[in-house]
Amino acid sequence: MQCRPVAVEEKDGPRYVYKTVYDYDPCHTCTGTGKTPCTKCTGCGSKQCWVCSGSGVRAGGESCHHCKGTGHTNCDGCKGTGLNSCDTCKGKEQLLVYIKLKIKWSSYGIMYPNQRSSYGSMYPGSQLPAAVGHPAVLAPQNPPYGGLAAPSARMFDTVPGYEGTSPEGSGGGFLPPPDAGLPDPPREPAPVQTEWNIPSISEDTARDALVQYASSKCCYSTDPAEQLVFSNLEAHNTYRYRLETFTESRSTEWAHEAYRGQPVDAYTQPPPAPWVIPAKAPTMFKDATQEIKIPNTAYVKPCHTCTGTGKTPCTKCTGCGSKQCWVCSGSGVRAGGESCHHCKGTGRTNCDGCKGTGLNSCDTCKGKGQLLVYIKLKIKWKNNMDDFVGDQQSGFPVSRVSAVTGKKVFVEKQHLVYPVVGFPDPAISRAAKRLVRQHHDKFAPTCRILQQRQTIELIPITKASYSFQEKEYTYFVYGAEHKVYTEDYPGKCCCCTII
Repeated sequence: MQCRPVAVEEKDGPRYVYKTVYDYDPCHTCTGTGKTPCTKCTGCGSKQCWVCSGSGVRAGGESCHHCKGTGHTNCDGCKGTGLNSCDTCKGKEQLLVYIKLKIKWSSYGIMYPNQRSSYGSMYPGSQLPAAVGHPAVLAPQNPPYGGLAAPSARMFDTVPGYEGTSPEGSGGGFLPPPDAGLPDPPREPAPVQTEWNIPSISEDTARDALVQYASSKCCYSTDPAEQLVFSNLEAHNTYRYRLETFTESRSTEWAHEAYRGQPVDAYTQPPPAPWVIPAKAPTMFKDATQEIKIPNTAYVKPCHTCTGTGKTPCTKCTGCGSKQCWVCSGSGVRAGGESCHHCKGTGRTNCDGCKGTGLNSCDTCKGKGQLLVYIKLKIKWKNNMDDFVGDQQSGFPVSRVSAVTGKKVFVEKQHLVYPVVGFPDPAISRAAKRLVRQHHDKFAPTCRILQQRQTIELIPITKASYSFQEKEYTYFVYGAEHKVYTEDYPGKCCCCTII
């Protein structure tokens, strides 16, 4: 922020004005459009014809040639547009808002007996050297500032702890927790590992699963499933590793609502820091959001939509208050030359959207003319989850595992978990180490990690080899639901396809 001195000559001597650039705001008069309604026609764009006094007809019943029978002519103030260039912003749509410091030196020409000529100086009795050149231009570029508030719509951009708060609707800027970058807290000892080996399913279970599968198909026979002879049941159990990291993130943004007398507490005392504001966390590993109005940030400002009037131009008549008569189509006369009784010969009727006033209540401030502006804290709790499924290279498509459940063989829940070690499948151990590191690097700098949970789920997969009518076949039974996957079931008709 810089101060630029500008010398202004006055009768009592030069007056120097320091202008401090503060911000750009939309013009409050035209709400950033650069245009204002014409004062001559109140934004209608037309005015009553002076020849026929708005009747559209002249003496004798003939149509008025000046207004062509409409009763209205284009306004000469706005050329029929209904709008003129805004006088406040000169049509530029924006205003340069700044703090102005006025400094004025005056000579009073009254001397009392025994009074020294240095009366009024900072150091009485001292002699000040004569100024050379233009002393105001050589003044300090950053003079002391007395703490005045700038008349800007975003005056709270410099609220301590909330610098650069995003405008409303932008989604807000996520704030790192105060403990980001600090060493991780000590972890609890890793639990004793479980015995991982689990046998395959029995022949009866495998047979019942295939019978149920064949029964669910309209053109499949259950005879092969009931009469088959098993030659081998081979377990290809697949493990699904899942890491869940439950995080809390906080962001802030400006918000506003209609002012109805709510408390205004801005600058009464410093607002609390974003991560100090208490909030009740939901159930662990359940997504949730919460919005809190930050204390000591609320202030009142004129509504930016209606510029503090509480009214906005009617959208049906564009603020004119009237619309074309539907009976005479705006001509003011009906067939036969008689005056239209519906619009009384004016060609226009009152707008039913605004009752002829041309204005409606402002939707932004609900007609109050003022807004309560404050900083809103948005808290988001999210369960971030990643899975890894081991591929046993058995010929079974691993993508089908996502549709079934399994048996949880290992569950650990801590603030920060250790990667699983000593697992029979090395791919699971490697995936655990990789995902634990990825979650820490991704979430620790921007969120607060509340808890982590890692789960290993056994997805039972059994490859069944059997013979039927002296031919060899195979199928897979997978998941706790005992679903079946097969490509060569013998008891299907030619019109059926594998699903």
